[in-house]
Amino acid sequence: MSQIDKAARRQKIKDRSRGSVKGTMEKPRLCVYRSLSQIYAQLIDDVNGKTIITASSMSKVNKELKSTKTEICRIVGQQIAEKAMAGGITHVVFDRNGFRYHGRVKALADGARDAGLIF
Repeated sequence: MSQIDKAARRQKIKDRSRGSVKGTMEKPRLCVYRSLSQIYAQLIDDVNGKTIITASSMSKVNKELKSTKTEICRIVGQQIAEKAMAGGITHVVFDRNGFRYHGRVKALADGARDAGLIF
């Protein structure tokens, strides 16, 4: 499968799931993007079109960690959950963004759940 086919496949999955996954200020969308070496998470209010909170493996704290990518993803999930709880957000809608719910994406979700976010 070529890179173009993979990107088109992910875009189709993303478009299909975006019809049912909407975020509000009370229950924002937890959107995950996974690159080859990094992971990014955002809490998004789709009604106003605003990003509320972000966390990523590119932050200074996470760059210094000497762990596997999966362990860092779990830490990023915990960080975004802690920021959300500090902002008064307890419930979110999970958006895997066309990626399989497996490996690093699942680790981020599990880290967020462990820190107290409710999906």
